[in-house]
Amino acid sequence: MNRANCSSPGAFVLLGFSARPTLESALLVLVSGFYVASLLGNGTIALLSCLDVRLHTPMYFFLANLSFLDMSFTTSIVPQLLANLRGPRKTISYAGCVAQFYISHWLGATECVLLAVMAYDRYAAICRPLHYGAVMHPRLCRGLAGASWLGGLSTSLVGSTLTMLLPLCGNNRIDHFICEMPLIMQLACVDTSLNELEMYLASFIFVVLPLGLILVSYGHIAQAVLKIRSAEGRRKAFNTCSSHVAVVSLFYGSIIFMYLQPAKSDSHEQGKFIALFYTVVTPALNPLIYTLRNRDVKEALGRLAQGDCRSRIVGWGPPKY
Repeated sequence: MNRANCSSPGAFVLLGFSARPTLESALLVLVSGFYVASLLGNGTIALLSCLDVRLHTPMYFFLANLSFLDMSFTTSIVPQLLANLRGPRKTISYAGCVAQFYISHWLGATECVLLAVMAYDRYAAICRPLHYGAVMHPRLCRGLAGASWLGGLSTSLVGSTLTMLLPLCGNNRIDHFICEMPLIMQLACVDTSLNELEMYLASFIFVVLPLGLILVSYGHIAQAVLKIRSAEGRRKAFNTCSSHVAVVSLFYGSIIFMYLQPAKSDSHEQGKFIALFYTVVTPALNPLIYTLRNRDVKEALGRLAQGDCRSRIVGWGPPKY
């Protein structure tokens, strides 16, 4: 096999939803709407968390990180998806594809770790309320957030670089709407055992372990809530965690459901819609979930509308409940 045949293609063809051309116009409108909603909702939460002095707490610090992450994640995917849905041209440049799977891999791994960190924050708030300010001090919070971002970046640099080095032998048709590592690996014309081993190891560290930490945290939280005698106390504790539980359920639920699909053609098509849900719909729903039952955010929105948000940093105290 000569060198030219093993070279990387100049562009990739993202087949996406081309098998359902009548659906593309509707998807164009829906994806555009959810993308705008995601930017507005997450941007508002990030802005409120920075500007409103009453939201300078660990929970909203991590929520601001999650909101910025969701905006970045959807922006790495949706503009190219919209361009492909608009017309018959379904291509993405080689550089664009590489950038997409580097960034999406980085942010996806970061979100898994960040959700686990947020679960630990809720554990500290409910199980150790008297020591919450000492446990979740600003330096630790910044360190946990930084570790989440750097951890996601490290696994992306390793896994994505190994994938990028695979010879594709001219194969450039991806039966999806996004460039992802497993899809690029399927195009390779050499043995990918090392890449698969790295991917499974990274999945265990950045997907399974964070999920385990989340479950352990909420196991302790459930025990603590059951010990609360008053119904009002239990209700407030539940409200403290309900938004995070809903976000975790949407994120992990869609991922687990997608990867448990059997290897059939119709299941592959279903997988595209599940991927569309967690890459486009979920980031738009997260701000709604965090504001529906959250009085602090609603009050901050009112103060922002009245120009009453003071941008100064104060010490973090225990949560309000």
